[in-house]
Amino acid sequence: MSNTETRYCYRHPDRPTGLSCSECGRPICTDCMTPAAVGIRCPEHASGRSRPGRAAAGRPMIARAERRIGSTHALVTKTLIAVNIAVYLVTAVQGAGLNSPGGSLYLKMVLYGPWVARGDWWRPVTAMFLHGFLLHIAFNMLALWWIGAPVEEYLGRARFIGLYFVSGLAGAAGAMLQSPTTPVVGASGAIFGILGAMLILEYQATGRLTGNAMTWIVINLVISFLPGTNISWGGHVGGLIGGILVTLGYTRWDRSGSAYGRLGLGGALGLVLVAAGSLALLYWQVRGYA
Repeated sequence: MSNTETRYCYRHPDRPTGLSCSECGRPICTDCMTPAAVGIRCPEHASGRSRPGRAAAGRPMIARAERRIGSTHALVTKTLIAVNIAVYLVTAVQGAGLNSPGGSLYLKMVLYGPWVARGDWWRPVTAMFLHGFLLHIAFNMLALWWIGAPVEEYLGRARFIGLYFVSGLAGAAGAMLQSPTTPVVGASGAIFGILGAMLILEYQATGRLTGNAMTWIVINLVISFLPGTNISWGGHVGGLIGGILVTLGYTRWDRSGSAYGRLGLGGALGLVLVAAGSLALLYWQVRGYA
């Protein structure tokens, strides 16, 4: 990165940026960008939307960001939250109550190394939608909304779906590497993958790693490693690494810096490689437990 030329927003020449319009490639700052389903757009290519750079004077940047987040309604994030809650309610009814889910669906979906080794290869995916108790799902769904919605708006729906599920697979691999004979549930691996994506996006936009994403990551990793928390730190670390790799795969690099357009061959190949690597690690770890 030391040889990369610093770019400046074409509308605000005093603002360095790592963002580019997915249509024309011109550098834009966070005040001028408009998220779209296929990337971010400059004001001239924002399909008739209001220009973010001409918001009312004195309005803080977060207010403008919130308006942009609502522009596509974060549909994938909302759908994932709804599915997680629906599955939790079913397992609560089948189990011992709202704070103690269980039952046949829970047993069918939980990630457990010996059951994966016998052929239940759906479990690394289905376990993303299970949670162990009420606070578990409450914290995960709040985190998914807080960080998932803006990342979805930035990457677009297709890339966000790929990020979520492939990061979840990487988290499952990390959990099994840590302890293949411990049952694992939760969306935390996928959520850490979103944090990893947020870390890369913030770095590309500001040139610094010490932003909101890094703060979230450090706090949650510290909690993960605390004794007696019964948290799968392997799932968290695996999901984080998966999210970082997927987002780097999404990035289109050229002489003008980094940009995001359509998914493209490179992004699709990155998804396949991270998913395949995660499944290979998972198989290598559980193969002897059938």
